[in-house]
Amino acid sequence: MTTHGGDMLVAAPERWDEACFAVPAVRALMASGLRVGVLCRAWQREFWETLPGLEVIECPRKARELASVIAGKWQAALVWEKGVAEEAARLGEVPRRFGPADANLIKQLTHPLAAAEKPLEHRVRFYLSAVEKMGIATTQAEFFKPADVGIAPEAGAVLLSPESDYGASHEWLLERWLEIGRRLIDAGHHVTVAGMDERRRSMAEALASGLGGKVEFFRAVPLAGTLPLLAVHGLVVAADGSLPHLAAHAGTTCVTLFGPNDPQWRRPLGRRHAVVARHVECAPCLLDKCPLDLRCQRELEVKRVWAAIQEKQAG
Repeated sequence: MTTHGGDMLVAAPERWDEACFAVPAVRALMASGLRVGVLCRAWQREFWETLPGLEVIECPRKARELASVIAGKWQAALVWEKGVAEEAARLGEVPRRFGPADANLIKQLTHPLAAAEKPLEHRVRFYLSAVEKMGIATTQAEFFKPADVGIAPEAGAVLLSPESDYGASHEWLLERWLEIGRRLIDAGHHVTVAGMDERRRSMAEALASGLGGKVEFFRAVPLAGTLPLLAVHGLVVAADGSLPHLAAHAGTTCVTLFGPNDPQWRRPLGRRHAVVARHVECAPCLLDKCPLDLRCQRELEVKRVWAAIQEKQAG
């Protein structure tokens, strides 16, 4: 593990949705003329390598090991959350350490930033506001464009992703996924089903089996390695989870089915996408397991999801 060094070392958020939301801020830093690097876990390397000109450094598990690598090579560090990268920046005596001014980080920072999104703002504002506090402009449209992974979408190719790594409460009902799959097949689409669960017979496998030999199936594990497979599909229909965020980053149009999460706050980045949700009294609860009757999923009708799919196909 080595680094060339530079002006600003950014610690990547470990959640996939947060990593995607941080991309525009990282691009803004790069466009400002700073030499920028990103510290990330090994499973995120392929994702961050889609940003040309960004030095990508794999983050080890031990802060002292990382500190010895970055010491004396970076002028500043930007950290979003407490962890190995934050501790390594301090131990490596990076001269200027930026980050949100919250209780978990503020004692480790030399330059606390009042980074926060306002109520009903998209989560991307949390990252952009921090960079703006550093005097960096963030309003250029190219900061929000999908990455170029070098793969053109296949006409008529649709990916269905019924599983969510956020928990079972974020998953729509299997019988309704089957109805959507049958309609797509009847309309002449090439349908692929993506699974995310390696430990058990999953909803995705049940969906693929229920649709017979008319669909393909693959496991989207590890997620960053699936970027080319996501990019080849013109449309992804997915449960709210990490996969639609990666698909949006790869340039695929997404229809994302939201349940307990808040689509205004955490929808995939980009105007071309659609979100479908049934707003109920208890939403957004943000829970991975529903303590009630899963009404946000049970009351989401096939006709609404199908209408969103047709709208995106027509566009």
